[in-house]
Amino acid sequence: MNIATITAGNWAGSLGRGLAPRELEATLYAANDLTAKEIARLMGITPGAVSKRLDDAKFKLGVRSIRGLVMEAFKRGLIHTFTPDPQQQNSDCEGVFLA
Repeated sequence: MNIATITAGNWAGSLGRGLAPRELEATLYAANDLTAKEIARLMGITPGAVSKRLDDAKFKLGVRSIRGLVMEAFKRGLIHTFTPDPQQQNSDCEGVFLA
């Protein structure tokens, strides 16, 4: 079974594990210590809509704060740290010589 993931900064999250896609996306950005205004700009929505997504995620996970949301999502395996594969990045430049 292939579980879809989304990434935001240094965090990745698994879809289909309790949070709606936009709730998970907002949670990932919150894990990157971004403000609602910064998250809104990245998601293309209003800061109020970001707060709603985060409030819905907090309710679903039974927590009261953004810190609690990130910690609970991490504990449940909904989000995890993400490190890009250096081999994949290098393969994009294979065969190209720049002088």
